[in-house]
Amino acid sequence: MDGIRIRPARFEDAEKLAEIEKECFSIPLTEEQLLAQIRDEKTVVLSAEDQNGNLVGYAGFYSVLDEGYITNVAVSIAYRRQHIADRLLECLEEYAGERNLAFLTLEVRESNASAVSLYVKHGFETRGIRKNYYERPKENAQIMTLDLK
Repeated sequence: MDGIRIRPARFEDAEKLAEIEKECFSIPLTEEQLLAQIRDEKTVVLSAEDQNGNLVGYAGFYSVLDEGYITNVAVSIAYRRQHIADRLLECLEEYAGERNLAFLTLEVRESNASAVSLYVKHGFETRGIRKNYYERPKENAQIMTLDLK
């Protein structure tokens, strides 16, 4: 984790973030979708870069009124198990606090034990299940929420 810096995503990050998406998800967001998130004032997108300026992960959320919806937390496979996702989540929580949000929530594959464990470590609780939420493969999602107030 040494040398990892978390910063707001920039337009020029979108291409690399799309590559990370392809590494991490069966139905990845496109570069255009990521650019739209970076442009949207209701959305926070953070990039994680190593000491050489290489993008190694990202996370984001959008807000509606006082509610925060995490879009993705993704770390390049070569950089996993270095607490980068922890740092990204901590920064998202700070941004959510600055915006006085009541909660942050997300969906996570039921089978993704490492992600579920990460979110539990950060105080998220399972609040429900979305049946057959994911495709490729078809799978339920746990709805996990962190109360901020």
